[in-house]
Amino acid sequence: MTRSVLRGALAAGAAGLLAAAGVVLLAPTAGAAAACSSGYVGLTYDDGPNASNTTTLLNTLRSNNVRATLFNIGQNAAANPSLVAAEAAAGMWVANHSYTHPHMLTLSAAQMTSELSRTQSAIQNAGGGTPKLFRPPYGETNATLQSAASALGLRTVTWDVDSQDWNGASTAQIVQAASTLTNGQLILMHDQYATTIAAIPQIVSGLANRGLCAGMISPTTGRAVAPDGATNPTTSPPPAGSCTATYADGQSWTDRFNGQVTVTGATNWTATVTVHSPQKIIATWNATVSWDSSGNVMTAKPNGNGNTFGFTIQHGGNLTRPDVTCRT
Repeated sequence: MTRSVLRGALAAGAAGLLAAAGVVLLAPTAGAAAACSSGYVGLTYDDGPNASNTTTLLNTLRSNNVRATLFNIGQNAAANPSLVAAEAAAGMWVANHSYTHPHMLTLSAAQMTSELSRTQSAIQNAGGGTPKLFRPPYGETNATLQSAASALGLRTVTWDVDSQDWNGASTAQIVQAASTLTNGQLILMHDQYATTIAAIPQIVSGLANRGLCAGMISPTTGRAVAPDGATNPTTSPPPAGSCTATYADGQSWTDRFNGQVTVTGATNWTATVTVHSPQKIIATWNATVSWDSSGNVMTAKPNGNGNTFGFTIQHGGNLTRPDVTCRT
């Protein structure tokens, strides 16, 4: 978010479901290393996941062969777990931006820790991995907050260049801000603005013209470095075609219920089913399935039994229906 208290907080994205395609990382090449001869910069996007824009952001980043660091607000991650999983699946680095986006320096040390730890849990439970980076809301930090972050294994980072997208900057102005980036620097942008997403192709082109590549943020130094400590990988463009996953209720009992997902628009699909804790999927049929480390996100692929598959959820008292998405 912004560094200015006077300019106020921006509204975060509401809950929702969006599909995002998977990502395939290609092996680094000598040409990729040469393209990054001037170094690496960090493209960062705050305040997601956002039901209206996050999938468009992910698809635009992927189609331009770049990865970015996404500083998620914990309550948004908890409300949109399938989008967090989509961020990770698209090859992005998911990071911590507090749970409610408060002015952290007005909180007690215990409250600071709660804001950070709840966000860690929300992102982990949604399949986004364990964040290693924390960006304080408004860029406001002090020794107490940094100590709370360090205790959770988080490196505190802010930014070097402010795109001013939160302040109504046009796409051209956002591109101009990015043109000032130098090796190791980070630019502040946000998940929810169409102008910001529209700037991505021009930002990437401008960086390439200057021998710079989009990199990861080192949890050791807080500076942009080559992704995963190697030369800059690229991602494949989104595959052609699309699909839709539609959920329907099946039989129900006192402790569990059945659900069914029908996929349309493609025969070679990957569907994601996200259940809500303490729910657990205890049986499946008509698909090849796997789970993420949290056990809450199931990935299903066709197994020769058509485009409809089902599962049984032991609900543990939570009758919320699962979130379903699809990608080709």
